[in-house]
Amino acid sequence: MAQSGNVVVIGGGIGGLTAAAALHLRGRQVTVLERAPSLEPVGAAISLAPNALRALDVIGLGDEIRDLAAWTGDGGLRTPSGRWLARSSADTAAERFGGPLVLLHRATLIARLAALLPPGAVRTDTAATLADCGDRDRPARVSTADGELEADLVVGADGVRSAVRPALFPAHPGPVYSGFTTWRVVIPVPGADFASHETWGRGRIWGTHPLKDGRVYAYAAAVAPAGGRAADDERAELLRRFGDWHDPIPAVLAAARPEDVLRHDVHHIAEPLPAYHRGRVALVGDAAHAMPPTLGQGGNQAIEDAIVLAHHHDDLPAYTAGRLPRTTTIARQAVRVARLNLMTSRVGTAVRDTAMAALSKAGPALFLRSFDGIADWRPPRPPYASEQTPAGNHPRSARREGRLHRTR
Repeated sequence: MAQSGNVVVIGGGIGGLTAAAALHLRGRQVTVLERAPSLEPVGAAISLAPNALRALDVIGLGDEIRDLAAWTGDGGLRTPSGRWLARSSADTAAERFGGPLVLLHRATLIARLAALLPPGAVRTDTAATLADCGDRDRPARVSTADGELEADLVVGADGVRSAVRPALFPAHPGPVYSGFTTWRVVIPVPGADFASHETWGRGRIWGTHPLKDGRVYAYAAAVAPAGGRAADDERAELLRRFGDWHDPIPAVLAAARPEDVLRHDVHHIAEPLPAYHRGRVALVGDAAHAMPPTLGQGGNQAIEDAIVLAHHHDDLPAYTAGRLPRTTTIARQAVRVARLNLMTSRVGTAVRDTAMAALSKAGPALFLRSFDGIADWRPPRPPYASEQTPAGNHPRSARREGRLHRTR
């Protein structure tokens, strides 16, 4: 493919905006088309592991996001009664992966990414359809209500229900229901003092984590039929499912209002795509490889995709070669972890808990092995943003000492 000049990104989420920022810094003219009326995401918090933070270093955002890290002590895994099954050591994790895990609100990350783009680059309230994926001899075409856009490169970043993906691969079966639903909430919880943790029950999960701004991010998951909703409200549903679990869960639920609680069924792409590109179109994030949130890597992999795509923007087969094997492996691992931490068998749950406790006693590093090959990823080239970002916004070369704690 010839050197890209004009790029159209379909989708203004984390993957789309990261791709737009990275391609803009490579000198491409970028237009982002977002169907929602604003970029403010429907969601709660996101955890960024060292792999994603290194990717953000490439566009000059890594250290700014690292400064938002809130978790400063040990955390781990608990039972609904509050018993600790496993502890994760901040120092061991920092030594193993060379950086922190940062938990922040999605809106904060979206705002930082959008600020890297020139005025007018993002068009909200603009639905887009891929009309032609193009080839070596002709540009791709994207249709909108305001007319058609031609592009040397189109980035499909339109999520798990992507319309770009089936346009490229109409025979692919698409996403499947993962077997569980999730709830998320970000709220202030007065007087809350707790160690960051995830709690595993039978067919249920709860996680509670502090944010740098003083709020608390909590999430829950439960095995449930697809499409289910509470007869009254989702806060009441959380009380029924988790109200008798250990502190600070009751305090979080007491502080939440029904309108604070978001609920979404989880879907993933079980059958990997044959490629992440076709013609002049490339897929990133959930559009390419939607996965369960059990490793906390969905957004992280979208960020990696975006940086690698910018690196290979003129060689999309190289982009597929660099991303499809890695993301397929991580997605399959996330499915396996979901089966483990959401198992419903009483006997199986007891065996699982015993094994996790034994693993923890063997050493914190063993508990972190699930992140080997994930959190230690590095971009295909060193940061290049320092040559083009304004003074004072250059990525700092010194690596910060950090901490990793498993969350989603």
